Amino acid sequence: MSRKNLLVTPRFSVERREYAGTDNRPVVRDIVVHPGAVVILPILAPGRIVLIRNYRHAAEATLWELPAGTREPGEPAIETASRELIEETGYRAGSMEPMTVFFTSPGILSERMHAFRAADLTPGDQSLEHGEQIDVEVVDEDRVREMISDGTIQDGKTLAVLGLYFLGQAR
Repeated sequence: MSRKNLLVTPRFSVERREYAGTDNRPVVRDIVVHPGAVVILPILAPGRIVLIRNYRHAAEATLWELPAGTREPGEPAIETASRELIEETGYRAGSMEPMTVFFTSPGILSERMHAFRAADLTPGDQSLEHGEQIDVEVVDEDRVREMISDGTIQDGKTLAVLGLYFLGQAR
């Protein structure tokens, strides 16, 4: 396999990778190489979930999401999760449990996302990065289910983690 950097940014890079195909003809793929990320399911109290409304430039829309963020080089995922929860919501978690790890878009992106469930939350002040536009909302679980069903929540990582959570609730 050969690799060639097409673009390098502070958060990700784009590589052109060439592989030998099964018929020995070259296969070329452009891959977004990402350091990985986390998504956090903050449970404020039984039946209440902390969501954010986050303006996303790529989507040109404000989306309902769970808090999330990119890992720093060498940073353990659980530390990223704790940091991002505070930055985006102001809440600090008394406990942070791993839920799962998944690829967000493996056809073009190397990003692996680590999902955590945060509980025993203590409120505090947000610490947003420059340019972030995030509002915090505490939403009852029944309303969250409606938001999934009616398409209000459109963010993939949020749908995946809430789906896992609600499947676990049914047991």
